[in-house]
Amino acid sequence: MNRNDLHPYQEHCIKHIIDNPRCGLFLDMGLGKTVTTLTAFQVLKYDYVEVTKALVIAPKRIVESVWEEEAKLWDHLKDLTFSKIIGTEKQRKAALLRRADIYLISRDNITWLCESLGGEFPFDMLIIDELSSFKSYKTKRFKSLKSYARCASRFVGLTGTPAPNSLIDLWPQIYFMDYGKRLGRTISDYRSRFFTPDKMQNHVVFSYALNPNAADTIRASISDICISLSAADYLQLPALIENDIKLELTPELKEKYKTFEKEKIFEIFEGFDINTDDNEIPAVSATALSNKLLQFANGAMYTPDHEVINIHDIKLDALDSIMEEANGEPVIVAWSYRFDCDRIMERFKAYSPRCLVDQKDIDDWNAGKIKMLLLHPASGGHGLNLQKGGHIIVWYGLTWSLELYQQLNARLYRQGQTKPVMIHRLIMKGTHDVDVARAIVDKNTGQKALLDSLKAKIEYYLKNR
Repeated sequence: MNRNDLHPYQEHCIKHIIDNPRCGLFLDMGLGKTVTTLTAFQVLKYDYVEVTKALVIAPKRIVESVWEEEAKLWDHLKDLTFSKIIGTEKQRKAALLRRADIYLISRDNITWLCESLGGEFPFDMLIIDELSSFKSYKTKRFKSLKSYARCASRFVGLTGTPAPNSLIDLWPQIYFMDYGKRLGRTISDYRSRFFTPDKMQNHVVFSYALNPNAADTIRASISDICISLSAADYLQLPALIENDIKLELTPELKEKYKTFEKEKIFEIFEGFDINTDDNEIPAVSATALSNKLLQFANGAMYTPDHEVINIHDIKLDALDSIMEEANGEPVIVAWSYRFDCDRIMERFKAYSPRCLVDQKDIDDWNAGKIKMLLLHPASGGHGLNLQKGGHIIVWYGLTWSLELYQQLNARLYRQGQTKPVMIHRLIMKGTHDVDVARAIVDKNTGQKALLDSLKAKIEYYLKNR
């Protein structure tokens, strides 16, 4: 393929990068933001002679298997050279010294890099792939990169989900582009201008609500430097079908689940007045309870000693039926807990299941050599091109993260997919599974959705004990 094969919207995005030294591309998954950004870099380096080398920060798996491999697919990018700053500290230092056009580093090594640079930033273009991973201003990666980002004459932020949970997530990402010019110099400025404290305990604010018309004002404020494109508007993709497979516990298991749910609530929230205005559910306790309930629904549970207790095989049986109906078509299975993966591997030995670990697994999947590929949303949800290997995904256990849910589905539902993509979701009726599925439909995911879903249960049990 050559540059003539790029879509008109990609050429528009290339021009946007060239015309705006610090900008963002908020492109839906599958719209080709990698080749778009590489092409813009090539033009800036060889036509405009404006940049010499770029640093790309991305999730580890994307660093290892996406950017350089994408360049190899395009004739006009084949001369670009890459250096991957991965491995041991010695290997990372050697990669930094290697001569290249594009340097790639995982976001987990950003603090190490900034500490190693000694105050100098040798890159004149900074690219953050999956910019939303910098949505928290409290993280070390944001604090470490905050001052160094100014040193690069050009900045490009790439993401398909800039605000997966709330527009409150947007400030740190835009700060890299304009140092607070549009949304406020500090997170406090941003909050006071566009938000009102929503839920709080004493002086601690747990969540913020948007002020009237604030969303439109925020979007208008950044529209000059950020492009947002939807795949539905630019790509002719096959159908995307979500199929909820509703499963049911046996009467005996239903009773055990309700008893367990009630006992855990009493255990965690004993003495906690959930009804007073100045109290909120402790997030750590709520997360622990949520995990236990979802583990039960999936069919096993961790003990306090980290041993696994098997409870039922209902989801395994449902997955068995899906594999049979697939009739040899490859299937991706998204799992939640390590025991999910282990139990699936054991049950489906006949399919020679494989966990996605490295580039060989990706290549073998796309070559049709893997019938069942096990994938955790947090490790395989971003950047991977898996559309050539199949068109079926099974969510053995759902995630609260809308971003991870959308990103993993987009591994198959993206440019180059030729068959309708089928998303099967295994949902255990009468359990916490239903709350997670509802939160995804409502696009109300993350910690707030988790807390909201548990509050009614807690109030009920505490009132009726």
